[in-house]
Amino acid sequence: MKVVVLGDSLSAGYGLPVEAAFPAKLAQALKAKGIAATIVNAGVSGDTASGGLGRLDWSVPDGTDAVIVELGANDALRGVDPKLTNKALDGILTKLKDRKIAVLLAGMQSPRNMGPDYVRDFDGIFPALAATHGSVFYPFFLDGVATDSNLNQGDGMHPNAAGVDVIVARIMPKVEELIARVRTMRGS
Repeated sequence: MKVVVLGDSLSAGYGLPVEAAFPAKLAQALKAKGIAATIVNAGVSGDTASGGLGRLDWSVPDGTDAVIVELGANDALRGVDPKLTNKALDGILTKLKDRKIAVLLAGMQSPRNMGPDYVRDFDGIFPALAATHGSVFYPFFLDGVATDSNLNQGDGMHPNAAGVDVIVARIMPKVEELIARVRTMRGS
């Protein structure tokens, strides 16, 4: 089973050794559960949803069974129009569905200082797209980690190794659902 993590610095492992990044920690956690999976780190620091769409074809090679899409944080930090973020993520999910690749969409939340209209429009993108495309959905990639200084690096935005452990533990049931979906699609 080959799973690609298409994301930004949060999944790329910004400021962390390779073995402490989300894809590596996820692979270890799956192995500990007896689940054989290759997790490919296709995270690019600073990437937006549009950037992810632009590099999708080479970041998700043939033979990929599933993709965890973790994009949007940089869109929100830069105040990108939620309509553009939505369009790019919709394009990613459409292309992956056309390729018959199962998807786990990891949601993101806008910083609350962006104002209530932006927060509503941005935060609403993820559950709506997951429902439209039938993707496995994890509502907030940084759940339990955001704003906790003990789980973040000095910049207050990127998880430290302990923060990545929390993310992996919390997202694991959805990753297992994704893997089960791939097995069902394959008939194995």
